[in-house]
Amino acid sequence: AALNPWDVMLCVSGTAIACENALVVAIICYSPALRTPMFVLVGSLATADLLAGLGLILNFVFQYMIRSETVSLLTVGFLVASFAASVSSLLAITVDRYLSLYNALTYYSERTVLCVHTMLAGAWGVSLCLGLLPVLGWNCLHDRAACSVVRPLTKSNMTLLSASFFLIFLVMLHLYIKICQIVCRHAHQIALQQHFLTASHYVATKKGVSTLAIILGTFGASWLPFAIYCVVGDPDYPSVYTYATLLPATYNSMINPIIYAYRNQEIQRSMWVLLCGCLQAKVSFRSRSPSDV
Repeated sequence: AALNPWDVMLCVSGTAIACENALVVAIICYSPALRTPMFVLVGSLATADLLAGLGLILNFVFQYMIRSETVSLLTVGFLVASFAASVSSLLAITVDRYLSLYNALTYYSERTVLCVHTMLAGAWGVSLCLGLLPVLGWNCLHDRAACSVVRPLTKSNMTLLSASFFLIFLVMLHLYIKICQIVCRHAHQIALQQHFLTASHYVATKKGVSTLAIILGTFGASWLPFAIYCVVGDPDYPSVYTYATLLPATYNSMINPIIYAYRNQEIQRSMWVLLCGCLQAKVSFRSRSPSDV
């Protein structure tokens, strides 16, 4: 079959995603100093995005080389599980950021480690279940009328996935609003203690709020068009509509390493050690709050 340019772009996107996130996973696994709960969450996000990138590549290869309904179900289920794990990891990072500010005094404790591991176990467990649904029979291979805009997923399956995304997006929006309130309140308290609001406090607060807005805005702009189209779209519509909304959704996995990993000083230092050996292996690391990640 002739190559579809949209499939090629998805494959290229998957390759970029896989390369970016493979480096993040390697850095976190290589550096003992990056074993704190917040970096475990970043590692979970990078692993999920890495699997999503590999899934896009495999989907392209199998689509043009191995035409099989079983392989199609497996690759679609793999992609659903990977992207679901990515979105769930983003939610876990948001919850961790909120807790690190709300319970700052008790954050660095064994309870936090247990909480992080519990969140990740739940996120990956639910994601795996969502990925297995089409493989276990919730598909439209034998009933084309039940197909969604993403074949072979059914309309009800896509509605469930979209509803789950909307719920996660609303929870993240609520938590980031709470985080902004806490940050502004802390800046105001510091200003009162020093009897005046310095320019540095104003700049730091503005920068923090802007960063949170960029994070949430990037996430929403990437996934909302596809989630909405999965609910309102019809399988009889031209497939270009599905591709045009799905491709930006994959960009979120390409942007995640930049937002959550490469901007962090500890990861930057570890990356130089891993790639260039320019720094000493015993470089000192400054403990940072998850809100800085």
